[in-house]
Amino acid sequence: MKKIVLLFVFLISSLAHCQYMNHVASQIGTEFIKADQYVGEDAFGYKYFIKNGVLFKIKKSENYQYKNIALGKISRVDIQNSLKIILFYENFNTAIILDNQLNEIQKISFSESTKNIIASAIGISSHNSLWVFNSVNQQIGLYDYLKKEYKNIAVPVTGVIKYYQTNFNNFYWIDERNYCYSCDIFGKIIALGKVPDFDSVQLTSNLSFIFKKNGILYYQVLNDDKKTVINLTEKSYLSFYYVDQNLSIFTDEGITKYQINLP
Repeated sequence: MKKIVLLFVFLISSLAHCQYMNHVASQIGTEFIKADQYVGEDAFGYKYFIKNGVLFKIKKSENYQYKNIALGKISRVDIQNSLKIILFYENFNTAIILDNQLNEIQKISFSESTKNIIASAIGISSHNSLWVFNSVNQQIGLYDYLKKEYKNIAVPVTGVIKYYQTNFNNFYWIDERNYCYSCDIFGKIIALGKVPDFDSVQLTSNLSFIFKKNGILYYQVLNDDKKTVINLTEKSYLSFYYVDQNLSIFTDEGITKYQINLP
């Protein structure tokens, strides 16, 4: 009987360990930045943030800025292509394309399109195109900003988009029921699985994600209940940004950078 009890305790402990494995992140640097919102860091080490409606791009002594008071609040910044940075001003149904020194290249007002477009999600895609989620018909589309042409590519999305993220080939979203989906440039939609409830989230690949819930940061693979806790020295922080095994934590004091090795 004693052996059975010990075996039961061992199994419960092992299950708990698998459910919430502790993952230590190694702190590699800090930088003081006073901002309203931290956007992220590009492949060349430039950091982007928003303060008082102005987009900043900094690295050591280099400092670039872009502001457009007429368009108000910046809703989204896409820095995946540092030569074509995308700003989205949702309240004005407008996207701005900037070069690597934050000079304005092109202004896109979707309200001026011959198509009925009210954009609620924007991201850079391939082949001189932008991802656009058109809330008029609940469809994902592609806007060719050189030809100034728009086309719907997928069937209407059911439900409400709670979170979205894009890369050059895919538009990802999580709906109000926490189900995650992807749509490729050919309009093929795939159900990827369900994520836990979150306060904020970022997909690290099409099968894994990092999320924050109640101040704790976790790593998890889609369709797997096992969560990995990412230990941080910060007890309170505003947001996080992950790219290429580097995790940036944004607080009132600035940015702390960690090196993490995800499973």
